[in-house]
Formats: sequence, structure tokens, C-alpha cells
Amino acid sequence: MRRSQAWFGRRDRDGFIYRSWLKNRGIPHDQFDGRPVIGICNTYSELTPCNSHFRTLAEQVKIGVWEAGGFPLEFPVMSLGESMLRPTAMLFRNLASMDVEESIRGNPIDGVVLLMGCDKTTPALMMGAASCDLPTIGVSGGPMLSGKFRGAELGSGTDVWKMSEEVRAGQMSQEDFFEAESCMHRSHGHCMTMGTASTMASMVEALGMSLPGNAAIPAVDGRRNVLARASGRRIVEMVKDNLVMSKILTRDAFENAIRVNAAIGGSTNAVIHLLAIAGRIGVKLKLEDWDALGHELPCLLDLQPSGRHLMEDFYYAGGLPAVIRELEPVLARDALTVNGKTLWDNCKDAPNWNREVIHAFGAPFKANAGIAVLRGNLCPTAR
Repeated sequence: MRRSQAWFGRRDRDGFIYRSWLKNRGIPHDQFDGRPVIGICNTYSELTPCNSHFRTLAEQVKIGVWEAGGFPLEFPVMSLGESMLRPTAMLFRNLASMDVEESIRGNPIDGVVLLMGCDKTTPALMMGAASCDLPTIGVSGGPMLSGKFRGAELGSGTDVWKMSEEVRAGQMSQEDFFEAESCMHRSHGHCMTMGTASTMASMVEALGMSLPGNAAIPAVDGRRNVLARASGRRIVEMVKDNLVMSKILTRDAFENAIRVNAAIGGSTNAVIHLLAIAGRIGVKLKLEDWDALGHELPCLLDLQPSGRHLMEDFYYAGGLPAVIRELEPVLARDALTVNGKTLWDNCKDAPNWNREVIHAFGAPFKANAGIAVLRGNLCPTAR
């Protein structure tokens, strides 16, 4: 018997209450017949600009769930927008993860689709869902379009520091500075540089917790909606197969994610977030693993802030599957993913359309570019 039937399958007073309250918006009785109930965990908020398009994304997920014979129920959780929330969204990551965990645990849900985008929403949702260990699939909101300003590209966040200093030095007028605001952020989506949002979307894909292509499809590209709809279809099958998070988030999956982070020049914030997710699912992952597994690996991706290009270019060049294919010599190839295939099966034939963006493993953008864990009196070991 599915988990949701402990609510909807009852023939007593309580079953009457559970079904009757949901029927108040026109849900027919046959939706309670034991079909998979899919929770859509939504971090939509107008105070989180990265996630402001998630109403549309959620509708696409719902369509996919209906098409596959499931019963979708959307619910909101705390949304953490790094661009607005003071003093930092990191202060609230664990609080948000508690919101996610208790929302899943306390409701009639058989499987979960996580809608996440801005920096801390991704690890918070992954952490909370991992504590419940239901069939779960991640859908990121996607990066915004590349910034364009007077014939040049602007990277979200990266170029604002440069321009603000130019204003202070009298090299850029205040009027031009204001004009650049609309040119930098010109569509829905999260930062289109390899900041924490793009990094964590890549980590979700590298961990096997999303369908291939999740990390880099632009937020306003129609293919982002296709991925959301396909994810809605897939989660129904995951419930039927009982493909829970703990079967995917193995030690091999985390080792792959560490290696991918090195290859994409990912944010150092991935360290604290992956350690937290691993702790929730019961995988022993240590700070030292970042040195042992990723420190000496090359960076293959020429993308801001460590390079020149932006996430839109990354997607057109082949996206994360093309990077993963290059990592064959160091990958745990048999790591399982949400579509039921291994990470290598998903990526072994991935094309690379632009070697200036995604470099070959043997001819990297930067050598020995993985994250190094520092020790000594400037970096005392936490006790």
C-alpha cells in the first residue's frame, strides 16, 4: 500500500475528512484510488527573483504527473533569495530544510518534485527531502539569459563589482551604471555565471538527482518546460519502482559530484552543501575528500567568474553531460540516476559543440584547478 493511502484509502471518519477537504476544489473521487500522489515542493517567491517563474514551471510538472497517471499536489516552502535576504540566505538554509522535511513527512505524499533555483534553495530542498527518503527528483529553474551591455556581455554579479569600482574612479557615469542594471538581469532565472546557483544545479545533476540537462538549460528556453514536464512523468514511475533517494545518493554519487565541481570551476559553497546533504542521507563524506578526490583535477569549463563565457554558452556547447563525458577516466560510471540509468549511460554519447567553452580532459582550460582544503594557523581545523 502506498504511503498516501494511509490518508486517502481509509473507509472511516478520518478518510472521509481527508478526501472531503480536497474535494472542495473539484477533485473527483477516482483520484483517491491509490495512484501515486506527487508533492511539488515549490520555492516560488517574488522576493526570490531567481525563482519568480516557478508558477509556470510547477504547472508543467503537474501536466507531466497527470499524463503519467499520478495525482499532483503543490505546496510552498520557505524561499531563500540571496539577492534580497539579509544578512545572508545561508543563515536560514537549515530552517528551510526543516520546512521541507516536515512538509513532506506530515502530508500524504508518495513522491516529490523539488523546484529549486537560488543558491540556498537547492541544498535546503535536497537536505529536507533526503531526511524523508522518498522517491524524489530535482528540477532547477535554470540560468537567466546572458547579460548584454553596449556590445559586451555582462555576467550576473561578476561585472557589478568591476563597474561599481569604475563609478568610484570616475571612469563610468552614474547614468550608465543605472542603465547596466537592466542589461545584466534581463530574464527570469538565476545567475548565469558559475556562482552557487549554477554550481548546485550542476551538483544535483552530477549526483543523479535530476534528468540529464537540468543544470544549464536557460530559464526562458522552452526546453526548460519540457524538462519539468518530463520530470513530472518520471517521478510517477519512480514511485512505482520505489526508487528512493538513498538508492541514488551513494558514496559514488558524491565522489562524482566532487569531481564534476572541479571540472566546472564550481563554487566553494558546494563543499558545505554537499557535506550537509551527505549527512542527511547517511553517507560518510569528509572535508578531506575534497582534497583527495578533486584537488588535482583540471577545470574544463571556460565560464565566468574563472573564465569568459556564461551559462547560456555552456548549454549550447553541450551542458553538463558533455563535461561528464570528458571525466570518464575518473568517474564512478555505475552510479544510478533518477531516470533508472547510470550516470555514464546518460552521458557517454553527449556531444561537445564548442571546445572553446568545454575543453577536453587532456587539454583543459586550467590544470589542477580543484578545491584545495587549507590547513594551518590561518585555517584552524574545526573541533
